[in-house]
Amino acid sequence: MKILVVERIKYLMDAEDISQYALAKKLGISQSTICNWLNGKKEPSIESLWKLADYFGESVDYIIGREK
Repeated sequence: MKILVVERIKYLMDAEDISQYALAKKLGISQSTICNWLNGKKEPSIESLWKLADYFGESVDYIIGREK
């Protein structure tokens, strides 16, 4: 499931045309954290998933791949 999380975050970032740096600022986290997610080194915490879902207007289930 980790791979799908990465794909979804990348897709949402591309759709919004937002950089890692800009997203990090919006979410109140470090850009290196987002970089680690996108490189598969770490997975977002539940709190980070909530922030991503709120920012992109999607559900956590969508981001983690439980719904299409």
